[in-house]
Amino acid sequence: MSEIAGRLAQIREAFERPTLALLSRGKRGPVVLAVLMSSFSQNQDPVPAEQLHAQVRTYLAELAAAGEEVPDDPPRVLCRRWVKEQWLVLAANEDHVEEYALTSHAQEAIDYVKRLSGDRSMFSQSRIKTILDAARRCANDANPDREERVRRLDDEIRRLTAERDRICGGGEIEIAPDDRVLEEYLNLRDLIAQLPADFLRVSEAVKAIQRVIVGEFRAEGRRAGHVLDLYLERSSDLMTESAEGRAFVGAVELLRDDRLLKELRDDLKTILEHPFAVAVTPAEARDFRNTVIAVRHGMGIVQEQRRRLSATLRAHIARHDALRERELDEALRRCRSELASWMEKSGPRSRAGIALDLPSLEVAHLRQRFYNPGDHIPPLPLADTQAEAADPTSLEELRRQGGPDLGALRELVTAAVQELEAVSAGEVFASAEAGLRRPVEVFGLLHIAAATGAKELRDSGEADLFEAVRPDGTRRSFTTTRTVFTHEQLGALEAHDLDRQS
Repeated sequence: MSEIAGRLAQIREAFERPTLALLSRGKRGPVVLAVLMSSFSQNQDPVPAEQLHAQVRTYLAELAAAGEEVPDDPPRVLCRRWVKEQWLVLAANEDHVEEYALTSHAQEAIDYVKRLSGDRSMFSQSRIKTILDAARRCANDANPDREERVRRLDDEIRRLTAERDRICGGGEIEIAPDDRVLEEYLNLRDLIAQLPADFLRVSEAVKAIQRVIVGEFRAEGRRAGHVLDLYLERSSDLMTESAEGRAFVGAVELLRDDRLLKELRDDLKTILEHPFAVAVTPAEARDFRNTVIAVRHGMGIVQEQRRRLSATLRAHIARHDALRERELDEALRRCRSELASWMEKSGPRSRAGIALDLPSLEVAHLRQRFYNPGDHIPPLPLADTQAEAADPTSLEELRRQGGPDLGALRELVTAAVQELEAVSAGEVFASAEAGLRRPVEVFGLLHIAAATGAKELRDSGEADLFEAVRPDGTRRSFTTTRTVFTHEQLGALEAHDLDRQS
């Protein structure tokens, strides 16, 4: 008898999985996938419920305007239906805000569509080489024969040594053609594309453990120690017995080794620097380059779920009061006993008066606040600190710390031009007294030059040097483009009120 019945049962079981249910949904399947792919980012970050409802409403309206057949149900109803069909998961975050997230089934469907719609690694030399390398590593791990392992290691050492000697001796380095590198790139990209769904499966397994733990807490007679043992046992089994758990442990070990991470980043960068990469889209190159970031994000999802599970355990243990629970259990048992006795003596329509709340007291007036004499004590008198006050600042000291004296600078420029016919701003500044050579006076002099149209000698390469003196006696040097005042500026000095312009 053939195995056709077993094959059919296997296929039916596969078609009952949410992944194939989403892909085989007829006309509605592509619409649902398009909405999910547009609503969630590459990192599968959760989306607040109200935000997703608004996005779904917008996307469905755009598809309807484009002539596509879309569901008529409200976005909230659609999202809750997708949760029921295990394409989305709805949970509240720590801020008590409901969020939607993709399930591993939806992520698998999205990854499958992406692989079918883009370039895929087909039967090629790269894939056969990957299979051979994996088979060789697996055989080495599975073979307990010491001599066989040593023989394989010696063969590998001789092969690598010969290749190294050939290259060091000036041998030609073969440049892989674009087609071969493209095949290897597609093969590697397919392996990387499977990681997000694997991490989501681990996260969903942790959620399943959390549901079991919460159920155990609510079960009668379950002690906290027993529940903790159950949690530790199931967590250990998840990380050691499932393929997703082992992949997660391997990712943790990888991210702990900085050297391996650096080598992985360098290898990915080297692959994208090959000439074949001109055919890779910027989005695909960015996702390929950010493989390490994607692995870190997937680990963060799993670790956040485990942290929430630990928080559930911690909150239950902190609130658990064994004595109070025993007292409550004893009171309930007495109630059941009294109820049974009453049922034996009462008739079918008998009633018992039960006070469901505490009686209230009749109080005419209840003071809410008592008299406090301290409320009427005046504040302490202010202390006289006039003797500790600093000496008042004189007008001259304030002026020394203030802005430029444009009036004095204007008179200085006028006198210098009348005497020399042409004078630079640096020479005018050098001829001033120390009190008019503060750093701020440099800006005042340049302001006068700009207002009167003084000529700047930019092409001559000459510069004006200003040796400024601060009020505390320290000196500071400034260099600007050489600016010359001539008789043309005298009329401008008289026509403009520079003090008002300042």
